[in-house]
Amino acid sequence: MPESAYSRAKQPEQVRRALLDHAAAIAMDHGVSGVTVQAVAAAAGVTKGGLFHHFSSKQALIEGLFADLLARVDAEIDGAIEADPRPRGSFTRAYVNAVFTGKAFGFATPWATLSMVAVTDPSLRRLWNDWMKARLKRHRATDSAPELQVVRLAADGAWLSYVTTGQRRMSTDLRAVHDRLIAQTYRRA
Repeated sequence: MPESAYSRAKQPEQVRRALLDHAAAIAMDHGVSGVTVQAVAAAAGVTKGGLFHHFSSKQALIEGLFADLLARVDAEIDGAIEADPRPRGSFTRAYVNAVFTGKAFGFATPWATLSMVAVTDPSLRRLWNDWMKARLKRHRATDSAPELQVVRLAADGAWLSYVTTGQRRMSTDLRAVHDRLIAQTYRRA
């Protein structure tokens, strides 16, 4: 028996999660312009009013999706840092791996579509900048060396190249770039 709106109303976190998951899937398939209130509500099986209960506007939905992806990236990066036996450069290594092969942040994720929008959307750009500043402050003791900043910026450049050329999988050349960037995090200036 399909779940009624009444029973869903008693599970707001599940409804919110469904809205974010469907918005991410739509963004991957159709770009951010495809993320409409009607499309997301229909995909999640809720009314537009149900969507507006969780997100006051399409912009709030996009910001919620972006914040959700940043939280996923945080968890992925934290797990990688915890597993890294070498503290120096551990955030940078985790960041590079997240950019290239991450499940939340890697090349073939909703992040690619949303990140392009962050370049022009002031509120998403602010969310990204706040996230990165907080991460850099948190990892100042292990990742503040200028050469590690160069590695992170190079990873961002590789990501931008990947996204803007419409690639679907990582090439051998791009894998080599990844490996060189990781190797750089082990070197001391």
